[in-house]
Amino acid sequence: MTHKVTLPPMAARKVALFTALLMAKIMVFMALFALMLPAQAAAPAKKARNSAAPKPATPPDTAPRVRVVLTTSAGPITVEVDREHAPITAGNFLRYVDQKRFDGTIFYRSMKLWADENGQIQGLIQGGTQNNPKRILKPIAHEPTNITGLRHTAGALSMARWAPGTATGDFSILVGSLPGLDADPARPKAEEPEGYAVFGYVVDGMDVVRKIHDGPVSATKGEGALKGQMLDPAITIISARRASVAAASHTAPQ
Repeated sequence: MTHKVTLPPMAARKVALFTALLMAKIMVFMALFALMLPAQAAAPAKKARNSAAPKPATPPDTAPRVRVVLTTSAGPITVEVDREHAPITAGNFLRYVDQKRFDGTIFYRSMKLWADENGQIQGLIQGGTQNNPKRILKPIAHEPTNITGLRHTAGALSMARWAPGTATGDFSILVGSLPGLDADPARPKAEEPEGYAVFGYVVDGMDVVRKIHDGPVSATKGEGALKGQMLDPAITIISARRASVAAASHTAPQ
């Protein structure tokens, strides 16, 4: 037999009110819980949007030819070094440029030779670190012209050195063609068959090169072969920097 319990009217109202309040609290809790779920799910996406995108890797510096502006007290000279054919010598020059080792050095030498058919004196100018131990890097291996295919023509950049393999931070710029500086294995040892290493060419500013070459020299400064070839005054290399915008590639004279 089932017993039916009848609550007094006051008690029934209290139970009904308690039940209603409990259901209301449950509904509010469920609503709040439902609101929290999207926020939690969206948090990682928001974090991903706010995080900085990874920077692309810097492309390797592999350009076969690189232009450099030599800003001198006589004017700018733009050269193009050839890493394709003379990677060791050209790379060495660029290290001096990038480390600012040429800044404040000088063009100190003007070798004046003979006059060509137009009356222009041939020869070269020479500048760089002058073997300053605070500026020079380790000597580099010699790259002879019979291997690189580059030639000592007008505007050629050529490494100064003592014996092959001793070049550091001094270089020459030719005013005219001097094929006698090219490598020739058939020459006697006394005539330096290894020649000198060409690593690029002037592409703009040959007028400045000639201006420096035409400058006055001291009759007394210099030792040995350099006596009578030292510029007086010398020309300052204010800075040497890679060109910001490379122009059309220069074809090496043959």
